[in-house]
Amino acid sequence: MQLIRSTRKLRNIKPPVITIGNFDGIHIGHQQVLKAVRKRAEQLKLPSIVYTFEPHPLKVIAPQKSPPLLTTPEEKIELIKASGIDYLILARFTKEFASQHPKKFVANILAGQLKAKEVWIGHDYAFGKGRRGTIEYLKELGNEFGFKVYVIPAYKKRNLVVSSSKIREYIWNGQIKEAEKFLGRPYSVSGKVIKGRNIGRHLGFPTANISIHNELIPKDGIYAVRVLLGKKVYKGAANIGVAPTFLTKKRAVEVHIIGFEKNIYGKKLKIEFIERLRGEKIFKTAEELAIQIKRDVEKIRKILNEPR
Repeated sequence: MQLIRSTRKLRNIKPPVITIGNFDGIHIGHQQVLKAVRKRAEQLKLPSIVYTFEPHPLKVIAPQKSPPLLTTPEEKIELIKASGIDYLILARFTKEFASQHPKKFVANILAGQLKAKEVWIGHDYAFGKGRRGTIEYLKELGNEFGFKVYVIPAYKKRNLVVSSSKIREYIWNGQIKEAEKFLGRPYSVSGKVIKGRNIGRHLGFPTANISIHNELIPKDGIYAVRVLLGKKVYKGAANIGVAPTFLTKKRAVEVHIIGFEKNIYGKKLKIEFIERLRGEKIFKTAEELAIQIKRDVEKIRKILNEPR
């Protein structure tokens, strides 16, 4: 896959099959879109293109309404690359870009620079100033400028429409298994190991304190996780919260890597959330907390050893 940040740099390719959208999370609904576009492009022997935006449009036009994103820009790129798409266009989204009339975008970008053969969009797609670029209007513009428009219906699982907003809701509520079903993979966060509170070490369960790069962190509590460090995968127990037993107030993400004792300060790791065990609790003594952690770790060992 070739990453393009300016459509002017995309030269000498055949008229492509394009899909446009934000694609936050690259969930199973998005995956259906990408698969359909790739297959259609292969049928026509044309290149496939994903046209998306950086940053997310709401961060520019209505920051107060902008949700925490499910994927970092780097994760989004990697997930689209894994879908087999030929070109990913990351268009810089600005207030000027947002204010243009839908027809100007179609004339200058889709028809002008990209010379689109087909444009594939989701069922709820709208674009341009005031979202005046409806699906019907895009079809009219397609007729005018010589490309076809195909609308991909909502993808449902268990009679629910798969959407980024629903996945965010699951993660906020700690419903990690439900989020995984909609994402098609475990929800994950990544970050750098930094110096922490050392509470876990004093209790006999040393933890890595993570400075998280992601915008969305799951609900406070204890989780069974997989920890990806370099090329290795470890079992882990993650704690998200404020450690109320010790009267701390700063929210932190910490992970105890089971059977691991190396110094990894400054290293980058990834945490995949598999199951939420419980919420944070206040214990009368540190000894009671240590006993509970031991129980949690034993339960997590069983969870992570079970076939999924």
